[in-house]
Amino acid sequence: MVSLGALPELILGSVLVAAFVAALILVLIGRGRPQTAPLLTAAILVILSLLAVVTVPVAPSLPFTIALAVLGTALAALGGDPIARRVLTLASNSMVREGPNGGILLRTPIMTTEPAPEVMRGGVTIGYLERAGAALSIIVGYPEAIAVVVAIKGIARFTELGTPEARERFIIGTLASLGWACVVAATVRIALG
Repeated sequence: MVSLGALPELILGSVLVAAFVAALILVLIGRGRPQTAPLLTAAILVILSLLAVVTVPVAPSLPFTIALAVLGTALAALGGDPIARRVLTLASNSMVREGPNGGILLRTPIMTTEPAPEVMRGGVTIGYLERAGAALSIIVGYPEAIAVVVAIKGIARFTELGTPEARERFIIGTLASLGWACVVAATVRIALG
């Protein structure tokens, strides 16, 4: 039996979990070819969730804590890929092509028969790990670990940042990806107290 005093927290907790599930579904729909409408809807759901937990305190129970932490980590890690790809597409006016291995194809001189070189391969996998690490560090209350994650990524990619396309994609993609993960994780952290 739930007491009347705990009812608002229970309702907010249920709405928060439902919003995260809906946002996760929307970003999974947008994974293949990221489209603005589902991703924008997912972002709005996350921002409204953040505003809700900031204004109404939630007294989390153990099942709620586990559900929200798992959903938040999944949403942060999986949602950052289509979000970052959509932001990159908008930023480059669709001029930068993705390679078959998740990297980018650099422009080559017009009179060549050689295929365009692909740099920053494995970016999708690195992005999942980066966002999961950032989200978990915020959720457990150790956001300083994000600096370690970004430093490792920057050092590992340093030799591949020799072209303007690679540098631009690296910076924009990292900021969009980590921004998404941090907002989702902050919502979870605030909700869990």
